[in-house]
Parts: sequence; C-alpha cells; structure tokens
Amino acid sequence: MVKTLEEWVRSDISPYREKPLSWLSQYHFFRDPTRPAYSDPDFFFSPADGVLLYQHLAKPDEPVVDIKGRPYTPRDALCDPAFDRPALVIGIFMTFFDVHVNRVPYSGRLSHRFVEPVSTHNLPMLDMEKNILDDLRVDLAAADYLHRNQRVVNRVHSPRLGQDYYVLQIADQAVNRITPFDPRQNRRCRQGQRFSQIRYGSQCDLVIPLSDRFAFEPVQRTGRHVEAGVDPLVRVRPLDQPDPRDRPDPLDGPEGGRAR
Repeated sequence: MVKTLEEWVRSDISPYREKPLSWLSQYHFFRDPTRPAYSDPDFFFSPADGVLLYQHLAKPDEPVVDIKGRPYTPRDALCDPAFDRPALVIGIFMTFFDVHVNRVPYSGRLSHRFVEPVSTHNLPMLDMEKNILDDLRVDLAAADYLHRNQRVVNRVHSPRLGQDYYVLQIADQAVNRITPFDPRQNRRCRQGQRFSQIRYGSQCDLVIPLSDRFAFEPVQRTGRHVEAGVDPLVRVRPLDQPDPRDRPDPLDGPEGGRAR
C-alpha cells in the first residue's frame, strides 16, 4: 500500500531499527511475503518495494535527472548508446529494510542482460539510504551510483502494447548478486509474478518507451513508498480514448448545483 515516507518509517521501519545487523540479514532481509495477485492491463504495477526517487519523461539523450551537474539519460539508464526513443523513467530506491524480490510490472515475454560496472567497483548507496530513513527526504545528489554501478537490464515485450519496456536492477557497492529466478530468455511472464532478487540495498528503474498507440500516465507522487505487485505506478490509456480527467463534471455549474 502506498505510504508517505513518514508513515512508512513509523509503521514498517521503527519496530526493526534497534535490531542488530546480523538479525536483519538473517531473518528480515530475505523475507518474501505472500501478496494478492493483481492483473489489470490498464496499469503498470511497481516492480519493487521502495521509495519513488524520480518520474520523468525524457528524450533518449535528455536528462531524467542531473546528478552533481552530470545528466542521467534514458541511454545511460539502459547502457545502450543506440537507444533512440523518448521514454518515461521511474526510479525506485530499495532500502535495506525493503523486500528485495522484484515482480513483473506488465505481462509479456522477459529477457535479460547483465551490464558490468563502469568502474572497478560499485559505488555505495548508503548516503541515499540515510537521507531517506534519517532525514525523510530524497536527495538526488547522492545518486551518482547511477552512472557507475553494475545492473541487469530486463527487457519485457508486451504483445498488447506492441512494444518493449524495461526493468533495470542496479546493484549496491556490497552487491554482486542480482539473481534471476529463471535463466531462460524470452520466457512468458505474468503481471505480478516474482522474477528476480537483488541482495541488500539497491535500486530498480522502470523505463517505458513512448507509444503512438497508448499514453503512459504516472499515478503516484515522487517521495512515496510503494510495494511490488501491489501499487500501480503508471496508467495505460489508448490514445483513441479521451482522458477521463478532461470530461466535464456533471455537478459543475449552475445546473448541477456546484459552484466553482
């Protein structure tokens, strides 16, 4: 269920803040709670538990975010200089306290490729985690790991949408294990299905190239905490259908009795 940072820290984090790291690592981190199975082709659901860092629509070489003066573009995210489509990019930061099992946002066929770190070692994500848990804020200046760290690019082809979308799993400094549950390529996957796990702190990005058939509309606020497979992130609307938000409210105006 979507929560503000304050609500999430108070309800989900506070009971465990005083637990030793050894206990958290052994008994808390690897949990995989049972959740309801949602299936709705009108939405992309969250692929990860975590805090929404950014939601931005950008051309392939335009910044999704600027990190200490250096742009992070869709091409950077996918580690693909040939990527040539504008895309909606949503970043989800997974703290040490989050469930780290990732789920399929939208049904299709799943393939994956591993991308090695740009430098010798992954950069730590600890500053981002401290900003979120201690200061209850998102500071993108702490996200310079986005340019450097190892990742897995999961590509999902959706027959309904007639296109691919991507789920990026970005590893932390202490992580060298992003573990797909099934090594086969181009396999069928269902919305909400578990497909992989990243160990310890990490990030998961959803990248949806724009379409000439569908509009992709974010439905959550940046800074909120979301849960994988439970909370919708993006509404899918056929472009030949009007946006319901543009329809006049029958209760507006003098005949309906509601004053503006």
